[in-house]
Amino acid sequence: MKFGVNAWVWVSPCDTEALKKLAPTVKQMGFDMIEVPLEGIGDLDYKTGAQIIKDSGLGVSTCAAMGPDRDLIHSDPAIRENGLNYIRQAIDATHLLGGTNLVGPIYSAVGRVWQQSADDRAKDVDLLVTNLSTLARYAADKGVVLGIEPLNRFETSFLNLADQAIEVIDRVDSPACQIMLDTFHMNIEEKSLGAAIRKTGKRLAHFHACENDRGAPGSGNVAWGEVAQALRDIHYDGPVVIESFTDKVKSIARAAAIWRSFERSQDALAQNGGEFLRRLLAG
Repeated sequence: MKFGVNAWVWVSPCDTEALKKLAPTVKQMGFDMIEVPLEGIGDLDYKTGAQIIKDSGLGVSTCAAMGPDRDLIHSDPAIRENGLNYIRQAIDATHLLGGTNLVGPIYSAVGRVWQQSADDRAKDVDLLVTNLSTLARYAADKGVVLGIEPLNRFETSFLNLADQAIEVIDRVDSPACQIMLDTFHMNIEEKSLGAAIRKTGKRLAHFHACENDRGAPGSGNVAWGEVAQALRDIHYDGPVVIESFTDKVKSIARAAAIWRSFERSQDALAQNGGEFLRRLLAG
């Protein structure tokens, strides 16, 4: 496995100067990779970013930021098209940075919740499958894999469970479109974290290891023993990435509902979480 940490632990957005400062720190902490959020496609000079990451001896993944104007299943065709264009640009950015995995809720805007009838949901799933199939072809040409992430019910009403993501991914039926699971969201939605991981199986391309309160993994009530056993059961050998946020950046704090610090510092959150995960998943 490769262990990583998302730049959102410290900053938002992750621009070129922020990456230059963060990458050596992340390497010093013992991580194998850094995850770069793609909030604004123009935030980062990708050629320079790729060199910074390479010089630091790190691998890289990226995550999508799905806002109100980036939505693949919105009723407004212009918003859907903007979402498609954003993900294409994010695929290009991932490729330029030297990464493979682009992950996140690549379907609708985070925070958009709505009541659906069974027929309405079926139509939205059809639409998502069509749009993800198009994006998967584009991603495959760039050597990129999309990791579709179920979120908790407070952040979306569309994909909350591994089962729901599996339905979509199996219909897209492309090696370039797989699933990412996140223990923060799973801890709210799944009856069993282990069962959800085992059911996802070979479709699991990326894994966010996050505590129930977004603090350092190992500091809260996530059933980590169950998680570790399930990852072993499916022979998972992909990235395991800590995603958390800082309350010091007001825009991201509001979006992610981060109202307090979880550790004595953001460095401590990353370092403590990374050490815990390496012990947990060693061997």
